Amino acid sequence: MRLGVLDVGSNTVHLLVVDAHHGAHPWPAHSEKVVLRLAEQIGPGGALTDAGADGLVKAVGMARAAAAGLEADDLLAFATSAVRDATNAAEVLARVRDEAGVRLEVLSGADEARMTFLAVRRWFGWSAGRLLALDIGGGSLELAAGIDEDPDVAISLPLGAGRLSRERLRVDPSGTLPPSAEAVEELREYVDELLDPVVEKLAAVGWERPVATSKTFRTLARLAGAAPSGAGLWARRSLTRTGLRQVLGFIRHIPPAQLLELEGVSAGRAHQLLAGAVVAEAVLRRLDIDALDICPWALREGVILRRLDQLTPM
Repeated sequence: MRLGVLDVGSNTVHLLVVDAHHGAHPWPAHSEKVVLRLAEQIGPGGALTDAGADGLVKAVGMARAAAAGLEADDLLAFATSAVRDATNAAEVLARVRDEAGVRLEVLSGADEARMTFLAVRRWFGWSAGRLLALDIGGGSLELAAGIDEDPDVAISLPLGAGRLSRERLRVDPSGTLPPSAEAVEELREYVDELLDPVVEKLAAVGWERPVATSKTFRTLARLAGAAPSGAGLWARRSLTRTGLRQVLGFIRHIPPAQLLELEGVSAGRAHQLLAGAVVAEAVLRRLDIDALDICPWALREGVILRRLDQLTPM
């Protein structure tokens, strides 16, 4: 069957259409995304702005039309932290349903972690042993660990790269100045504080193979010397704590506008890369991880796999 997955995230609205059936590898047939940066369109009172809601309705409508044009048998549409945390989420979801014709399912942070963990488990298989899966999104950080396909621990923290760039680093809108050393240090202390209760929970479960997903981790790995995207889906990629520290050491002094000149850094993510690096370094340091593997599958693939699992084989 042909499945469409619509991921309304903190940075983008991403449509992925795959051809798949129960027990098979889902093969991408089409991918398109619209950069909305919804997390940056949350007003002072915590509500998504009218402009943000208008952009979301339009983007979802376009994605629905694209999925229909590609003859998708089903469209799995979900939203994560940007919509989940908005104080006017119910009103926004109603507009999307009525005007774009799509019912968005709002995933909890724990469900995000579970779905991502499922994708990581399927990618690496049972031989990977006990897994730890890490995912830095625009609005939240997900961590999950366990031996089965459903993790023993699934945690979400408000440590997304976009959220922290806006609320903690207060990144210069012009992109011409890097955040101050004081702001970076205060962010590191804040991240450590939120990680304190998580470290013990994860350590109690344990893991043999730490893995990371998400654009943030892939970009940091690329800057640390991992294979470029052009090397293909099957190229092995990893990120060491030493390499990450080196990357963090030089990007903290570079204005976001100049980060765009580095290979692998996208225009939509450059302004939040430093915050993502601070979170990544804190996680590896606090969990005493020397190196982790980069998994090309993440939340979207997890949603697809869960849907396929629900289908009765013919």
